Amino acid sequence: MVTIEHKLAQLHARIDAACVAAARPSGSVRLLAVSKTFGGDAVRAAYAAGEHSFGENYVQEGIDKIAQLSDLRGRIEWHLIGPLQSNKTRVVAEQFDWVQSVDRLKIAQRLSEQRPAGLPPLQVCLQVNISGEASKSGFLPSGLCEAAHAVAQLPRLALRGLMAIPEPSAEPVAQRVPHRALRGWFETLQAQGLPLDTLSMGMSDDLEPAIAEGATASARHSAKLRTDIVRRVFGGVFRAVFRAVFRMGHLH
Repeated sequence: MVTIEHKLAQLHARIDAACVAAARPSGSVRLLAVSKTFGGDAVRAAYAAGEHSFGENYVQEGIDKIAQLSDLRGRIEWHLIGPLQSNKTRVVAEQFDWVQSVDRLKIAQRLSEQRPAGLPPLQVCLQVNISGEASKSGFLPSGLCEAAHAVAQLPRLALRGLMAIPEPSAEPVAQRVPHRALRGWFETLQAQGLPLDTLSMGMSDDLEPAIAEGATASARHSAKLRTDIVRRVFGGVFRAVFRAVFRMGHLH
C-alpha cells in the first residue's frame, strides 16, 4: 500500500528536481497541502509526515477539520483557498490563519472588521484573474493596484501577495506566460511600496513552470527570497493539492 509518507517523498523529489533545473536553492520550497474532501485523520497523518500548512476550499469543511484537530492548533497553519461568500467571513476571520482567495474589496473589508483583536493579523492574498476568464473570480489586472493599496490599509489584515489559477495549457512555454504576468504585477506592487512577499501560483500540471518563474524572481530579489509553497495533486492515499507560493521573506 502506498503511504502518505511515500507520496510526500515523491513530491519533494519532484520539487527538488525543479529547483535544480531552475537554479534555485534546494529546500527553498515548502508545501501547502490542500486537504478538501479528506478527513482529520488524513491531515493528522500528513502532519506526522512533516507537513504543517493545509488549505481548504470549503469554509464549513475547514471549520470542522480545525475543530477536529484542535490539539494541533498553533502547529498547523490553516489556509482558505476557495471562494468566500460575504455571509461566511466572520467564521473565517475567527478561525483561519490565511485567506488566499480575497477576490473583491468587500470581502477584505469584512475580514478586517471581523478579525478578533486578540489574534494575529489575518494573512491574505488577492486572487487575480490573470487569464481574464469569465468563469473565474478575482481582481482583473486593470484594477489590481488600486485594490491592493486599499487592502493594505485595512487593520487586522496583513496583505502578503497575489494568488492566481491560470487558464490550463498543455504547452510548457505557454504555461509560463500567466505566471510571468502575475510576477510582473507582484513586482509592480512592490515597486509602489507594498511589502509583499507571497506569490501563489502553480498546480500539478504547471509545477515546473511556476518554480522556473520563481527562479527569475529570485535573481532579482535574491536577498529576500526564502521559500516557495507548491501545491499539486496526490493520487490515492491523500489527494492533497499544492500551490507554488514564492515568499520573499521569513516564514511565520
